[in-house]
This record gives sequence, C-alpha cells and structure tokens, in this order.
Amino acid sequence: MPIYMDSHIVPGVEAKHVAGAHKKDLGIQDQFGCRNMTYWVDEDRGRVFCLIDAPNEEAVRQMHDHAHGMVPHEIIPVNGKVVEAFLGRIADPETYFDPSEPGLKIFNDPAFRVILSIKTKDVRLLLHNLGKKRTKQLFSLYYETVREQVQKHEGSEVEMKGEVFVLSFTSVSLAVDCAIAIQKALHVATELIDLRMGLHAGLPVDQSNTIFGKTVQFAQYLCTLDHKNQIIMSSIVSELYKPDLRKNENIQDNIKRLSASEEKSLEHIIHILDENWQKPEFGIQDFCQKLSISKSQLYRKCTGVTDKSPNALLREYRLLKSLELLGKEGQNVSQTTFDAGFSSPSYFIKCFQKRFGLLPLKYAKLQT
Repeated sequence: MPIYMDSHIVPGVEAKHVAGAHKKDLGIQDQFGCRNMTYWVDEDRGRVFCLIDAPNEEAVRQMHDHAHGMVPHEIIPVNGKVVEAFLGRIADPETYFDPSEPGLKIFNDPAFRVILSIKTKDVRLLLHNLGKKRTKQLFSLYYETVREQVQKHEGSEVEMKGEVFVLSFTSVSLAVDCAIAIQKALHVATELIDLRMGLHAGLPVDQSNTIFGKTVQFAQYLCTLDHKNQIIMSSIVSELYKPDLRKNENIQDNIKRLSASEEKSLEHIIHILDENWQKPEFGIQDFCQKLSISKSQLYRKCTGVTDKSPNALLREYRLLKSLELLGKEGQNVSQTTFDAGFSSPSYFIKCFQKRFGLLPLKYAKLQT
C-alpha cells in the first residue's frame, strides 16, 4: 500500500493530547485498512504530522474523523526512505510516560528541518572546461568532503543527483557550520567547481505535493543567485542563526542573508518563472501582469533580489533548464529550443553559446 503523510494545524497543541489521539487512531485503524506508522508533534509551531500506510487519502481522512475528528489539512504521498532521510525515522522514537496518563506513550518531536542545498557548475561544462581527468578529481574531492562534513555535523544526505546535494539538519547551527566547513575544506576548489550553497528551513507538508517540496525548491534556487563563494541564507534561517552570528562575526563575509521582504519577492518570482518558463510567448508584460506591477517596479524587484534584469532573469532560468533537457537521452537541440521556452533555434543557440561557451549540440554529446 502507498504511504501518506498528513498535516494538522493545531494551535496550542500538547504532546500528550496528540499521543491520546494517536492511540484512538490505532484503535480503529483496521476498520479503514490503515497502519499508523508514527507521527511528529511540534508544540511551538502548533503542527502535527502523521505517517500512515493506507489504501488511499480518503481512508486517512475517514480514520482520523471517526477516531477523534481532527481531519488533516493536507495529505501527500511519500516514500518511506525519503521520509527517513529527511526526518531520521519512520517509527516511534523513545517515549516517556506522564503519571497522570498511565499507559500513554508521549513524545514531542518536531518535524521542522533546515535544508542545505549544494551545487557546482554543471558537470558537462566542467568536462568541457577542465577535461575528464581534472573534473573527476575535483568531483571525487567534492563528494568526499560533503559526506565527511555532513556526518561530522549530524546531518542526513537526502539526495545526491549529479552535482547537486540535498541535506537535512535538525539544527540551524549545525547546518550553517557544516556549510562553512565544506567551503573551508574545499578551499581553492570552490572557485574551480563554482560551489554554491543555499539554506532554507520549513515543514514536511506545506502546500506542495512532495515532502519538503517548497523548502527544497527554494534552497536550490538560492544556489543559482550570483553571490560567488557565499552561503545564501533565507530570512528564516538568518533569524534563527542570529545568536550564533554575533559570536562568529569573522564569518559574515562568507554569508549572504536575505531579508523577509527579499525572500517574499524571490518566492513570487520563482513561482511565476516555474509556471511559465516553457511558454515562448511569456514575456515581461506577462510577468508584470502576474505580479500586478509596472515594468519599472518589476525591474527594481528583480535587480534588487537577483542582480539581474527581468529579461536576463527569464533568459537565465530558461538556459539553466535547457541544460537539464539536453542531458536527457534522445533530446535534440530543436526540441530543446521550444521545450525551454525559446521561440527560435538560432536565438537559443546564440544565447547558449554566449552563456556557457560551447554549442548546445556539443554539450549534448559530452559524456559524463
């Protein structure tokens, strides 16, 4: 059966109340073909997340409704291994007993996580620029360094795809310290591989159809901003790290901290780009309409957060996506042109060569 994670928004929630509700779920789960695996409760944020093996989403809703009436606000399908990578477990942790509630297993284990996304220059571009031997040496050092520091800083490797790592931490301090340690350990190699790191934090189910979907997407987008050799923090990570930053003023040059307003602007921009980058007809006027602002306001918003004009930002987003498309087997340049939102193959080829230093056809033929 598929596994689902649901989200309950419960202001003022207490761990013992959730333990009681979970016990009621266990009492009737067989009636709905469900198996309650575990849950996470965050008293400070008023959130509860349940992990349930169930035939479908409706069975999850019905079970909760009949057990205690706390119907979830969101439900998403998840992979057990991915959940364990992000959150560290898929079964109950150590529990404690409240003398006033004998027999009730209680735990307060928040699901809030800090996500560190790390990426380098595209591996095919490095092969083109540095050759196979040097690229292999650098990537071997990169993989080894990241994994060594993640282990030292009590993090978890969620995903490693090509040149991109997604890492999960329970502590902001450990996540930032890990990023700084990776930067220092790689030393001069950081410039050669164009190392980028983005830090964001959030909850596992939050208006996305994948676990930590919005949090991971934003952390990964932070890696594309032009702040070389700097670790870019979202406003929430920056706020949580403030006490540590005061103690470590010498690292401030290594860090770019987004304000809450910058983060909000960037989220709006990313959302619009993500929904429209494949549409060749989508232009600056459409961008303005989506944000309900003028061209001059759009220009100030984009340059203020990304240091790029709206046109340059849209073009860059499409070009980066074209690298992913060209990496797919059987994908040709003409098809990529239109799939990446360009209206003319000749214009796409010109932009690609200017940005990456080689023709798209040559890029596609490079063996990784």
